Amino acid sequence: MTDRNDVLFEHAREVIPGGVNSPVRAYGSVGGTPRFLASARGAYVTDAAGREYLDLVASWGPALLGHAHPEVVAAVQEAAARGLSFGAPTEGEVELADLIVDRVQAGGLRPVEQVRLVSTGTEATMTAIRLARGVTGRDLVLKFDGNYHGHSDGLLAAAGSGVATLALPGTAGVPASIAAQTLVAPYGDLDAVREIFAVRGDEIAAIIVEAAPANMGVVRPAPGYNAALAQIAHDAGALLILDEVLTGFRVHPAGHWGLQVEAGEAFEPDIITFGKVVGGGMPLAALGGKRAVMDQLAPVGPVYQAGTLSGNPLSVAAGIATLRLATPEVYAAVDAAAATVADALAAALSAEGVVHAIPRAGNLFGLAFLPEAPADYATAKTQEAFRYTPFFHAMLEAGVALPPSVFEAWFLTAAHDDEALARIVDALPAAARAAATATA
Repeated sequence: MTDRNDVLFEHAREVIPGGVNSPVRAYGSVGGTPRFLASARGAYVTDAAGREYLDLVASWGPALLGHAHPEVVAAVQEAAARGLSFGAPTEGEVELADLIVDRVQAGGLRPVEQVRLVSTGTEATMTAIRLARGVTGRDLVLKFDGNYHGHSDGLLAAAGSGVATLALPGTAGVPASIAAQTLVAPYGDLDAVREIFAVRGDEIAAIIVEAAPANMGVVRPAPGYNAALAQIAHDAGALLILDEVLTGFRVHPAGHWGLQVEAGEAFEPDIITFGKVVGGGMPLAALGGKRAVMDQLAPVGPVYQAGTLSGNPLSVAAGIATLRLATPEVYAAVDAAAATVADALAAALSAEGVVHAIPRAGNLFGLAFLPEAPADYATAKTQEAFRYTPFFHAMLEAGVALPPSVFEAWFLTAAHDDEALARIVDALPAAARAAATATA
């Protein structure tokens, strides 16, 4: 009997480039036919053939509460009944902005005073870069290899995530003149950053960095690293853009920045970008910062940004409901679930003698086939990635859906209860054996 996923993928490749609308979904790294999902609820997703899987992708992070949380769905349904899009200000936009401003505080610091809502993480980081250039009057931006900030021109150089999965050094279609406006430093190397600033500091508008990289595998920043970047930038009159599109509101009520401040690393980024959780699974992202910076955006300031669907009422409703439901108890549940799976993963691989590390950043974790957790992209690329393919498919066969790339983070949700966790743990030994017997 022909599998419905195979039929859909064959058809999709006729009408959609590669059969998918985001490259990693094509299973290019792990092989096989991607699962076309038909529905999701709680900790589970169901594919087009009617098979159910425990989900450790969580829509790449937004499903903090679990899929289709009843209160989030109800909020979206109520908003839809009032109209799908207005292209005008709404009360909900103000309420969501208030929630973001109120949450992003720790240790007496409040780096976000104003928020601009946009539709995607790529749009948020793109706008943050333009804003930094407008504020400073400078052209250059410094990013790090293995850090991913969306697919806008100039930010894909040495990027991770889909680019790492496809083993591409960058992307076609970006003019050399635009790429030349981006400087790339090795992640984690503060001396390299200082050297770059010593030579070109008066031309650099901003440093942009993932709060905790999670697109070259999960990499927890070294203690004081992000604070040091802020100091280097500020000493040179540049800004620090902290990219929390993935980590924002997922690992802590105030994002990874909040975790760091609570750990004694007090610093303030100039612009923070948010996505995924902030929209509760709907297309929504944001950037925020101090009023003096954010007021440079139009219509108050000279930096232009606009979007017909910015602050879409359905997305805003989902974001408000999600953030209101993301209580300390939710974060405690997600943290505990992530620890259970990460510990069981390490135990299963150790039992089979598989060299591995389980890098963690808050409740984010990943799998690296290396003796130690990688601290940079160059190291991450040296792992025995070939072991992930049989591991992934063994888990899928057991009814557990993992990210289809070893360079991605695993995501747990508040809906992963004891039964769900037990099923994941039970599936790990066979997958570990498959990884152990893999050959390059």
